[in-house]
Amino acid sequence: MNEFMKLAIDEALVGMNINDGGPFGAVIVRNGEIISCAHNEVVKTNDPTAHAEITALRKASSTLGRFDLSDCEIYSSCEPCPMCFAAIHWAKIKKLYYGASREDAANIDFDDKYIYDVIKGVAKELQVDVVQINREESLEPFRKWKIKVDKTRY
Repeated sequence: MNEFMKLAIDEALVGMNINDGGPFGAVIVRNGEIISCAHNEVVKTNDPTAHAEITALRKASSTLGRFDLSDCEIYSSCEPCPMCFAAIHWAKIKKLYYGASREDAANIDFDDKYIYDVIKGVAKELQVDVVQINREESLEPFRKWKIKVDKTRY
């Protein structure tokens, strides 16, 4: 068994056993060295974004002092949800290894199919009523960003 995946699974079990959140763990590795380990902490923190992957990304970014993790890999005990998958992309991580599938997670009531359906535009009902307002006023920060000379791109 892959040592980093074993650690991700162990993290999932730890978090689940102490009731921090669901049975999910993640490990971020750079050049064979563990940068961060985390488990789901949604219940512990009352933070719906505190999934294992997000928590591992936050820890790795803090440890390395940067948001670009393109020289890292992530090991997740389960296929990441859409939020975590997007965050992995924002971190520029080039390789994701995962164990259980999203279908496996759905079988224990962690079903993100609805979110995938919303993203694809095929959801039968929408949970969130999305309304665009004040577009012109909201473009002001964008106009200023476009001409800002000292911005940090990411």
